[in-house]
Amino acid sequence: MMNTKRYLSEAAVKNNLNPNAMQFPDCELNPANIKVIMINEVVPKNPNDWFYSDTHDPENRRTAFGLFEGAGVQVKNMRDVLDKGIYITAALKTPKEGYTANPAIIKAQLPLLEAELALFPNLKVIMLMGDVAKKMFNMIVKSKTKKNLIPSVSTYRIRMNEYYWDNVRVIPTYIMTGKNLLIEKGKCGTISEDIGRMMEIIK
Repeated sequence: MMNTKRYLSEAAVKNNLNPNAMQFPDCELNPANIKVIMINEVVPKNPNDWFYSDTHDPENRRTAFGLFEGAGVQVKNMRDVLDKGIYITAALKTPKEGYTANPAIIKAQLPLLEAELALFPNLKVIMLMGDVAKKMFNMIVKSKTKKNLIPSVSTYRIRMNEYYWDNVRVIPTYIMTGKNLLIEKGKCGTISEDIGRMMEIIK
């Protein structure tokens, strides 16, 4: 067993980043048991809204669990998610300062996402939840293969295509947090459908 927050804090220090300014997944797990990594775009401005917050009903968790429920997957807490072999993180460990992510911050934090991906030896699925996750994952892949894996086009055009990184299935879909999801019911259904496809792969 290991603690992911401690692991990522050490990775941040090695890359000259301040871990105290970042929000990390904080959980005890056996990396060998994780089959799926769901990479959301960015951590929330309010740490109390983060998936792993100790608060009673953080917004990120409430929204994500609703999407799981839409896929027919019942989870009540983050331990339930981990017990299904699913690890949830964010591509960016600090909140966005404006509408778009700062390219310099993306580049600086890229080693942390790479460290997370390297942590799990038995991955079967990587879900890219939003454009920032897709961009950063492509940057990692391109550094090794000299080309992007996921085309830089609208998600609705590619989400049903099959992409593989080595033997790991990669599913591009939409960001799974934010108040807009509460009113964009069609997008919620789409994300739940993609979660359902992921669950079929790992069952």
